[in-house]
Amino acid sequence: MIKKLLTFSVVLLGLTSFEAMSQNKNKVIAHRGAWKNTGATENSIGALEHAIKLGCYGSEFDVHMSADSVIYVNHDHTIKGTHIEKATSQELSQIKLSNGENLPTLENYLKTGGKQKGTRLILEIKTSSVSKERSLALAAKCVEMVKKLKVEKITDYIAFDFDVCLKVKELAPKAHVEYLNGDKKPEEIKAAGLSGIDYHFNVFKKNEGYLKEMRDLKLTTNVWTVNDEETMKWFLDRNVDYITTNEPELLLKITK
Repeated sequence: MIKKLLTFSVVLLGLTSFEAMSQNKNKVIAHRGAWKNTGATENSIGALEHAIKLGCYGSEFDVHMSADSVIYVNHDHTIKGTHIEKATSQELSQIKLSNGENLPTLENYLKTGGKQKGTRLILEIKTSSVSKERSLALAAKCVEMVKKLKVEKITDYIAFDFDVCLKVKELAPKAHVEYLNGDKKPEEIKAAGLSGIDYHFNVFKKNEGYLKEMRDLKLTTNVWTVNDEETMKWFLDRNVDYITTNEPELLLKITK
C-alpha cells in the first residue's frame, strides 16, 4: 500500500511539474504592454491587462522615480511637458493618459499584475537623467516594492545601466535580470551573475554566435523590438528565448 502511494505521489509530482513547465512557453513579450492594436495607451494598466488577456509570456514596462521618490510607469523621462524626476507625486498624480487613466504608479501596476500568474511583469529600470545615484536608488526602490507586494515570482528586471543590473542581483539574488545595452559579451554576463541579455535585434544579427554562446552558458536571450514577420521568424529559427514586440498578436499567431 505504501509503495502504491509513493508511486502515485511520484506520478502526480511529475504531472504537476510538466504542467508548470507547459505554462507560458510562448516567446512573446508585449513591449510596453499590448497597446498598438488594442486602443490602450502604451505603458498603461489597460495595456498590461490586454497583454494578460492575450496570454503573452510577459509584458514589459518602464519606470522612473519622482522628486519625492514615488515610482511611476512611463517610457520617456517627460510626460506632457513634465519631467518625472523633477516633479512631485502630487503634480504627477494629476496627469491623465490618452485613454483616461491616471499616470500609473509602480505600486498600482504591480497590484494589477499580481492578480494573475500567467504573464510575467518585465520591469525596465530606466537610467536616471539626473545621476547614477538616482538610478541605483530607483533599482533599490523597485526591488523593495516588488517584495512588499509579493510579486517576486512573476517579476523580471531589465536595465541599460549595468550597475543597476548588478544592484538588483545584489538585493534580489534569485531575480531574473537581463542587460539591455548590447555592449557585453556572453562570458561577461555569466561572470557578473546575471540571468541573460536583452539586446536590440541588430546586435544579435551582427553577433549571431551570441545566441549559441548564451545557450551553452545556460543564460537567456531576449531581443527587442521586433515588429515584422520576417525578423520574428529569423529569431524563431535560431531559438531565441523571447521576442519583445509591439505586435504581440502577430507573434502569437506565428508561434501557434
